Amino acid sequence: MIEFKNVSKTFTSGKRKVHAVNDVSFTVERGDIFGIIGFSGAGKSTLLRLVNMLERPTSGAVYIQGVDISKLSQKDLRKQRQNIGMIFQNFNLFNARTVAGNVAYPLKLAGTPKQEREKRVMELLRFVGLEDKAKDFPDQLSGGQKQRVGIARALANSPDILICDEATSALDPDTTADILKLLKNVNRDLGITILLITHEMDVIQQICNKVAVMEKGEVIEAGDVFETFTAPKHPTTKRFVQSVQQDLPSKHILEKWQSNGGETLYRVLFKGDITNEPILSTVTRKYEVDFNIVYGSVQELQEKLFGNLLISFTGDKSAIEQVLQELESIVDIKEVTKDESGLV
Repeated sequence: MIEFKNVSKTFTSGKRKVHAVNDVSFTVERGDIFGIIGFSGAGKSTLLRLVNMLERPTSGAVYIQGVDISKLSQKDLRKQRQNIGMIFQNFNLFNARTVAGNVAYPLKLAGTPKQEREKRVMELLRFVGLEDKAKDFPDQLSGGQKQRVGIARALANSPDILICDEATSALDPDTTADILKLLKNVNRDLGITILLITHEMDVIQQICNKVAVMEKGEVIEAGDVFETFTAPKHPTTKRFVQSVQQDLPSKHILEKWQSNGGETLYRVLFKGDITNEPILSTVTRKYEVDFNIVYGSVQELQEKLFGNLLISFTGDKSAIEQVLQELESIVDIKEVTKDESGLV
């Protein structure tokens, strides 16, 4: 659907060159909700602007449905842009136009007849839950309602692709959840591929099925959201994951555990259906070893369960070794080192 192939974008300011995007390659498949996450200055917004050629790559190519869009004529590029809806962080609504007028604007630009335009506007307002606000002006709306208008406007020309530029960062948590639910409906009910950028890992967790992590213009990790959350590889990805998923207790708790004679700690990760099985009970009972859950949680990611437990074992040393060996063949388990726990 969308392919970034060795894409770079360099800006020149005097004698200084800024490599905003550096040799980026990944593919967004049709039907994906693909999230791009990174800290400020990572290159996310620049990458997004390459999709509709608001910025042109310095090198490499961006393909949409197999077409290098940088090689399109201005006429074909305008047509291509009608196939890409855009949702903005600060809504970008026309304050002098009504809600219906804002949604109708791209249809008017496309030359859609008035009767057809009015019908389409009301369809969209019903879809986003704002049918009763058609005659209101943006200043009369809440932030969440404004973003719903922005989504309706972005859908006006029935695009195949929807681009979201920090679409929820100006909203409170409850409103954010409502907007993300609406975007999931857009993806599921209308079959629209969504490409979004954010600095909030919680947004990725709630809505995306794929993710790319950016740092200093490069994609440092990319793949399935479940795998990225349950087995992050790059330190920056781990920081993002830990922002929504605290996988270790605080240093104070761990120090208290140690000072009270606590045993060696192990992190056990359960993924998918195995999370529902009594693995720990079965294996430890077999070797007459006791276990203690010191910390942990079970959560749902992409309609799959993921368990992260911090445990200790008590019993005969050789029996504990047998427990560890058997568990290693079933789940991910490893000893928590001092570096990991912060107890240096």
